[in-house]
Amino acid sequence: MSSGDFCCIFRGGLTLTFAPLIFKDFHFTPELLDGLDAMGFEKPTPIQQQAIPLILENHDLIACAQTGTGKTAAFVLPILHKIFTSEKRHLNTLIIAPTRELALQIDQQVEGLSYFLRISSIPVYGGGDGDAFVQQKRALEQGAELVIATPGRLIALLNSGQIRFSGLQHLVLDEADRMLDMGFYSDILKIISYLPADRQTILFSATMPPNIRKLASKILRDPKEVNIAISKPAEGIDQQVYLLFENQKKALLKSILADEKYKSIIVFASTKENVKTLEKDLAHDGFEIKGFHSDLEQAERERIMIGFKSRKTRIIIGTDILSRGIDVEGIDLVVNYDTPPDPEDYIHRIGRTARAESRGTAITFVNEKDQRKLRRIESLIGREVSRQTLPEALGAAPEYNPGAKSEHRKKPSGKNKRNFRKKRPDQKKSDGR
Repeated sequence: MSSGDFCCIFRGGLTLTFAPLIFKDFHFTPELLDGLDAMGFEKPTPIQQQAIPLILENHDLIACAQTGTGKTAAFVLPILHKIFTSEKRHLNTLIIAPTRELALQIDQQVEGLSYFLRISSIPVYGGGDGDAFVQQKRALEQGAELVIATPGRLIALLNSGQIRFSGLQHLVLDEADRMLDMGFYSDILKIISYLPADRQTILFSATMPPNIRKLASKILRDPKEVNIAISKPAEGIDQQVYLLFENQKKALLKSILADEKYKSIIVFASTKENVKTLEKDLAHDGFEIKGFHSDLEQAERERIMIGFKSRKTRIIIGTDILSRGIDVEGIDLVVNYDTPPDPEDYIHRIGRTARAESRGTAITFVNEKDQRKLRRIESLIGREVSRQTLPEALGAAPEYNPGAKSEHRKKPSGKNKRNFRKKRPDQKKSDGR
């Protein structure tokens, strides 16, 4: 296989090798090709090469591809081509995304690619004031050909009774696994109940767990499937791990952040409470840092991202909401202050660095309680992550023993034992009545 080829794995395990195409091979309208040239698109990525023809042929599609693979353009480009070449202009496409950041990112890419097409789009998301809700409602009533929405705000607008999707031709669910993780399963089904049954449905997901298969079986019709086999971190990422105790984390983080060779840094924490505490402590010590979490108003979150992208803010700290839905080039360092709960989350987090074939560093803190998580991460990526030695000033590190049970998992003794009695095989579960 030549260096320009790539592999694509289809359902059932069939692996095929494809030679690269160029965008002109898709027979896009000249105006769309002009937009691609203006934005610096040279040749399609693997997911674009496989998804675009299927979407142009009006197949329902379920596609597995990670953030950073060009998946947004994989569904935006063929849809823009179809809208531009259609005889009637109306509310044609609904794209549903899990977060306002991703909705805005998709909208920005639509605006860039459709510059020469004069196709109207609108992002619909919550977090603003009442005026924002009224503006979004008015824009939908007046007509936009392409709507990018988060589930919660879209349902609120649908409940107003003024929005009609009778002419909708395309539905796209982007990062469907993340939406289900966030509890939007019933919301998605409710939204779909407002849509015409005769439509093309496209589902993109970074992972393909059973709940995604269940959703796909409900809303897709005889779908084609593409699974780009790239569930591994980019080669340009220098992955490192520190084994340490919880009370050593903060001092180590400060030591790492003090290294001025890192110009742009993302720190991931497990909860927004951790984000707030770390932001306060690090800012007190003089670090240029901003916390990014769901308690902030939308306008403030946008200001933080603008400051980070323009390098006015050196460090941004947040939860997994930052691991998807932002596209910032030139990030030197990603620090997992808390070990990601899922191996796929690890890949998404560290994928914020070393984008577009650049290089970067990803450092993960692993306390004695989270060593099993590290073992699962290494199993997924197929290799051991380089262990780093703690600075002597921080003291000794815990030994690596991922098979050991944490203290909180030990069975209770004494009078508490009765709460852990095993049920007899014939004993029925209580239904709470």
